[in-house]
Amino acid sequence: MARKKISLIGGGQIGGVLAQLCALRELGDVVLFDIVEGLPQGKMLDIAEVGPVDRYDVNLKGTNSYEDIKGSDVVIVTAGLPRKPGMSRDDLIEVNSKIMTSVAEGIKTFAPDSIIIVISNPLDAMVTLCQKITGFPYNRVIGQAGVLDSARFASFIAWELGVSVKDVTAMTLGGHGDDMVPLVRYASVNGIPVTELLEQKYGAEKGKEVMEAMVKRTRGAGGEVVALLKTGSAFYSPASSAIAMAESILKDQKRVLPTCCFLQGEFGVNGFYVGVPAVLGEKGVENIIQFKLDATEQAMMDKSVAAVKELVSTLK
Repeated sequence: MARKKISLIGGGQIGGVLAQLCALRELGDVVLFDIVEGLPQGKMLDIAEVGPVDRYDVNLKGTNSYEDIKGSDVVIVTAGLPRKPGMSRDDLIEVNSKIMTSVAEGIKTFAPDSIIIVISNPLDAMVTLCQKITGFPYNRVIGQAGVLDSARFASFIAWELGVSVKDVTAMTLGGHGDDMVPLVRYASVNGIPVTELLEQKYGAEKGKEVMEAMVKRTRGAGGEVVALLKTGSAFYSPASSAIAMAESILKDQKRVLPTCCFLQGEFGVNGFYVGVPAVLGEKGVENIIQFKLDATEQAMMDKSVAAVKELVSTLK
């Protein structure tokens, strides 16, 4: 059986971590593409030479030519400028649109049968642009944001309650911006509602305040990292989150992961890419999981979708 092939577009911080994670998990052979000569070649040589230490055996190639992504099963796109302190994800739209346009054309030409996972910001707009230019079916062009946003939300809950992060389930919906929708009602620790546990710990009023603070921190979590780093944005966590999605696709795991998907009526949204829970398997998005939102959640979702629509309308 031929090994799977994963191509990574963008050899920056996220691209390097993606390549290392693909190798460590032996997900398949990996190609790292970047326009900067020597950068992807150097990173991949570095990762390849530690194979005997970390006990992985896959082919790793750095390249400046799109031709090398031929035959890819999955392509993960990180290309674009990262955020700097004081910038919103939306501030990046003009420069990253130009980058995404050439990336999408390269993928369309050389990896026409691949499934694309976009990480580049502003996420919802970049996925939309990538799909438009490639013309790939909607189920094969998706975005990573919800896995990361949900992981951040779950981390804050675990730290607050003093429990293992492994036992917290939490999910965010909507756009990957300041109007994302952390689902408070569905957050749980091994099935026990987090709201109940916070109430036990602090009483009803204070428990509610603590949850509101965690929701606010989740929405601004990317900016919190940017402000601390000062020279870029998060890279370990987005890379790991995209790998969870890629692994579910490559191994046909059918995991239910929050994914930036094209909606055609689901959650009352038509014709836009928005974060929702989806089943990811060998065909990409195989099913969108719908459930009923209460009035508060729906209002937050509507606000988030409105922000996505506004962002997408600025695409040239």
